[in-house]
Amino acid sequence: MPKRKSIHHDEAQNALRVAEQLLGEELAPQPPKEKDPIAVELGRRGGLKGGKARAAKLSARRLSQIGKIGAAARWQKKP
Repeated sequence: MPKRKSIHHDEAQNALRVAEQLLGEELAPQPPKEKDPIAVELGRRGGLKGGKARAAKLSARRLSQIGKIGAAARWQKKP
């Protein structure tokens, strides 16, 4: 038997959904969510320098250990 995804709504959302189905129209349109361009740029900057900055802080021994763990995980046989 296939598993079904259940959508969890609170009571107010469920009541609104039922009313919308009965009336056949959308009662409360959801405004589109827009991302703040400044926050997006800050996140991008942090992501671009994150790995390099982390690697620069690590000792050569620790960096090698992390690399070995990653290589083992990549080449591990999948069950």
